[in-house]
Amino acid sequence: MGMIGCFASLPEETLVRLQGDEDSVEDFLYPDDGESDPENFVDIDKAWHGIHYLLTGTADGGSPPLSLAIIGGDEFGPDMGYGPARFLTAAQVASITDALEGLSAESLSARFDPQDMGRQQIYPDSIWVRDGAVGLEYLLEYFEVLRTFYRDAASRGDAVIQWLS
Repeated sequence: MGMIGCFASLPEETLVRLQGDEDSVEDFLYPDDGESDPENFVDIDKAWHGIHYLLTGTADGGSPPLSLAIIGGDEFGPDMGYGPARFLTAAQVASITDALEGLSAESLSARFDPQDMGRQQIYPDSIWVRDGAVGLEYLLEYFEVLRTFYRDAASRGDAVIQWLS
């Protein structure tokens, strides 16, 4: 188990509806009493914090729009286990998508610093020094999942909800 980075894209009208009834956020994110995933859902496993580090060089924060890709946006709804979900507008999704498209595996690899990741306690902090290149491959694989997710969401004009599960 552990903290898994989860993302769902949705039409902005649906986001507005959820913002008006925040008690329905959990039902939207865990349909069928948690037996199903929401439409347009991906998870990036435990790579979420490592990818955030590759995008920003920090454990949290950083410069937008890349700082918004993983743990950005505005909190709303109930605690989902590791805090409330966060939402991004369609305009923010488009901006993040443009920024992600400008990144290459080589540029992200150059930002990979296992010792610094350990010092900053990038989750899961025990693996970066231990696994080295294998850890980087793991992050790059899930980065591509995330980039494709944002690309698809932006092409539909969707907003995004992010949460840790």
